[in-house]
Amino acid sequence: MGELKKGVAYIVIGVSELARSVAFYRDTLGLPMQFEQGGLAFFTAGPVSIILSADLGRARTPVAGAMELVFPVENVKRSWRALAAAGDTFFREPRQVTEKDWAANMHDPDGHFLTLFGPPGE
Repeated sequence: MGELKKGVAYIVIGVSELARSVAFYRDTLGLPMQFEQGGLAFFTAGPVSIILSADLGRARTPVAGAMELVFPVENVKRSWRALAAAGDTFFREPRQVTEKDWAANMHDPDGHFLTLFGPPGE
């Protein structure tokens, strides 16, 4: 199956309320939105695109599954402080997870795991 060597192009996430999740991924996380059409919202997330899907959210209960999106950041502590100041709640504060990298964990509106990952910063 050589075609799989091209990597992942899209990650589709089931959501319970598309508008709420669009606001979170666009306004809170700052991901560029490509477009919204037919119950789907497409976002640029580096070399892959994230697609929010209301249909997928209705097809699975609970919506949040064993899935985690990891967002590389230049400064975990600064990113964590900015998101926390905007009212986002982290269930794990910044901490060292590898010899050089730190992580902080939060949920999106449907309970999917999101991780900030990278150098600790100041």
